[in-house]
Amino acid sequence: MAEFKTSPGMRDILDPESGRWRRFVSAFEHTVEPAGYRQIIPPLLEDIGVFQRVGEATDVVTKEMYDFVDKGERHVALRPEQTASVCRAFVQHRPVTPWKAWYAGPNFRYEKPQRGRFRQFDQVGIEVLGATDPYLDVEVIALGWNFLAGLGLRRLTLQINSLGEPTDREKFMSALSAHFTNELDALSVESRATLSKNPLRVLDSKRDEDREIIARAPRIADFHSDEARAHFASVRTGLERLGIPFVVNERLVRGLDYYRHTTFEYVGGTLDSAQNALGGGGRYDGLVEDLGGPPTPGIGFAIGVDRTLLACDDEGVFEPPVSSVRVFVIDTTGGAEALVLTDQLRRSGISADRAFESRSMKSQMKAADRSGAEVALIIGSDELASGTVVVRPLRGGDQISVHRDDLLPALQKVLT
Repeated sequence: MAEFKTSPGMRDILDPESGRWRRFVSAFEHTVEPAGYRQIIPPLLEDIGVFQRVGEATDVVTKEMYDFVDKGERHVALRPEQTASVCRAFVQHRPVTPWKAWYAGPNFRYEKPQRGRFRQFDQVGIEVLGATDPYLDVEVIALGWNFLAGLGLRRLTLQINSLGEPTDREKFMSALSAHFTNELDALSVESRATLSKNPLRVLDSKRDEDREIIARAPRIADFHSDEARAHFASVRTGLERLGIPFVVNERLVRGLDYYRHTTFEYVGGTLDSAQNALGGGGRYDGLVEDLGGPPTPGIGFAIGVDRTLLACDDEGVFEPPVSSVRVFVIDTTGGAEALVLTDQLRRSGISADRAFESRSMKSQMKAADRSGAEVALIIGSDELASGTVVVRPLRGGDQISVHRDDLLPALQKVLT
């Protein structure tokens, strides 16, 4: 019989790591909801056209999407990111602006698996639609920074840039195209292919043969309009007022084509330089219109769960949770008492577990120790006859015998 395993780039996430994922999302929720963000849960599957709007020149669209024709002859794709889905939802439902939304969940990209990068990968993120205020950019950036810092990360860098107005971007791209075309023979094969689609994407190259050519490339700041320059100045001032350190990286263009004005990345200091971005985002003032809606400004970010947890591991912070079981019930009288007692404890808000299959006292004690519980409750034939329970601390302390009617008050005193 065949032995089935996960597909390449996919994996199972078991306890205790799965518990850390839940705490990660919970920590994010508790960071952004007090700022007025409310959760959206977009579908995993969308019309492929939704994601094609992120940029025909990006690998996400041209190479990495899981797309297929479904049984209704619709060309659909598993979402490779969630910003486009959130914008599609805005166009469809037209919530009141500014609309603040947060999300968490898996995305899918067919790319080479490596450390911190999988074909199914989870992200958390926020999007705000309907406001151009540069101080909103600051709020969004600060929320991501505060979340990552709240996990305990200290080797963290915020990089920011501005791509300016669409006309600024077009002039910059024209200058880049001319520069890279003059250096065509020296560019990597991959960058030559990228140049024909979008010269801006060449700036993302980390290849050795491209590094010096990129260093000599035109600077986006030289093409900023007065409006773009003022917007970016306000963003920098706002971050300074909040005490959030940052560096301006004029080569930061992000991976998708819909960005305008502010772009930013949170960079982990312990990760390989080619894969060190924990997350990032920017302003995308044209995406809603591309999806059939009215002209609507937007800004947001996404943070990768896998890569961020790798950074947490490297820094020794945000460790997997200890056992959620506080009490383990040991019953040598057949198991019915353990059934009733664990139910009573759980209804009282105390997490509890037990052994099954009428195992021996020794076997059940081993199970109690493995569970990570703080206390074992023991019911043998003597306790059953007298209506008592033995309360035995598993991490040090003296055991006591209490009547069943007095168990919960006694247990509350024992639990730390």
